[in-house]
Amino acid sequence: MMNELVIDNAELFVVGPDVTRYRLAADMSEVYETLTILRISTRCGLEGVAGITTYSEHCFDEAVGAAIKPLLPELIGRNAWQSDAIWHQMMTRYNSMTPKPQSVIDIALWDLKAKSVNLPLYRLLGGSRSHIQSYASTPLLDSPAEYVSFVHELQKSGFNTVKFHVWCDLEKDLALLDAIEQEFGMDLAFMVDLEERYCQREAKAITKRLEKMNCIWLEAPLPDTDLRGYAELRRGTTVPIIPAGNTLLDPGQMLPGIEQNAWDALRTDVTYAGGFTAARTIASLAQAHGLPLELQSWGYTLTQAANLHLMLSIPNAMYFEQPVPYNSHEAYCRTPIRTDNGVVHAPMAPGLGIEMDWQQVKRHTLWQYQFSG
Repeated sequence: MMNELVIDNAELFVVGPDVTRYRLAADMSEVYETLTILRISTRCGLEGVAGITTYSEHCFDEAVGAAIKPLLPELIGRNAWQSDAIWHQMMTRYNSMTPKPQSVIDIALWDLKAKSVNLPLYRLLGGSRSHIQSYASTPLLDSPAEYVSFVHELQKSGFNTVKFHVWCDLEKDLALLDAIEQEFGMDLAFMVDLEERYCQREAKAITKRLEKMNCIWLEAPLPDTDLRGYAELRRGTTVPIIPAGNTLLDPGQMLPGIEQNAWDALRTDVTYAGGFTAARTIASLAQAHGLPLELQSWGYTLTQAANLHLMLSIPNAMYFEQPVPYNSHEAYCRTPIRTDNGVVHAPMAPGLGIEMDWQQVKRHTLWQYQFSG
C-alpha cells in the first residue's frame, strides 16, 4: 500500500463561505474568513484533504490560494509517504508566503497517509489520548451584559472555560472583567485575547486586575516580536502570558523568546507553521524547555481538525480552542467538531476524519484550479 500513494491530481478551491461574520477587536471591521481547500488524489484512488482559514477585512483574501497554485506541479508523481522530503523541497521553492501554502500541502499528505492505513491521524502521529479539554473562543460582543448572557448560554451547552476576544481598549476591557467577576466570581476559568494591541503600560494594568481572577492566561497583549516587552511583563505578574502565534512561525524564531523567558507557553497553528512536519518540531522544542504548546484552532473545521490531531499526539497541549458560535465555522462540513461536557473528542474516521459537502464547496468557490499528471 505504501508504494501506491503516488499523486496524480491536485485540486484547489478558494471558498468564500456565506456565514455570519464577527469582529475580534473594536478597531476591526467584520472578519471575512476565506477557506482554502486542497484535495490531492493518488493513482490508487485515495484522496488527501486539507484546509486553511485566512482572515481579512472588507472582502475575502485569495492570496494563499494563489501562493499554493504554483507549488502543485511539484506534487505530481511523488509518493505521499515521502512527505518529509516533499516538505523540504517545497520550502525551497520560490514563494511569497512561506510557510502557509506548504502547510496545506503537508497536512493533505498526512491525511492521505493516515487514510491509507485506516487510522485517525492523531494515532499515526503517535497519540494515545482521544480527547482534550476545550474552551469557547468568543467573538467581540457589544457590551459586558452581552458577554455575561453569552457565558451563561455557553455553560448550558457544556463549556466550563471561555476565552474572551475583547475591545482591546483598557477602560472597556476592565469594565468587562468587573462584570465577569461580579457575575461568576472564581467559578469561571477564562482567558483574554488582546490581539497584540496593548502597550506595556496597559498590559501591566490588566495583568494586575487579572491576578485577582481565575485567569488561565493572557494572550497576545503585545506584538509577538516584542520579546523584551513580554519578558518584562512576565517578571511583574503571576498571570501566565502567551503570544498570539501568528508571526513567529519557525523554531529558530521562537528560541530567542524562550531564552529570554518571554512566554509561559508557545503558540502556533499547524495550518500556518508548515503543517505537521514543522509543527511537530515546534512541539518538541516546547517540551524540551518545559513549556506547553497551545495550538490555535480559530477557523473552519478543517483548520480545527488539523490542530486537534496534533494536540492529541503530544503531551504538552492543554486546551482545544473551540470557535463559537458554532455555525460560523462549520461551513460545508458534514462532520463538525463540537465540545461535549468541557472536552472535544477526536474524529474517529481515518485521516483528519472530516467529511466535506463538495457540492456546497463548489457552489461557494471563488475560483478553482486543477493540475493533473
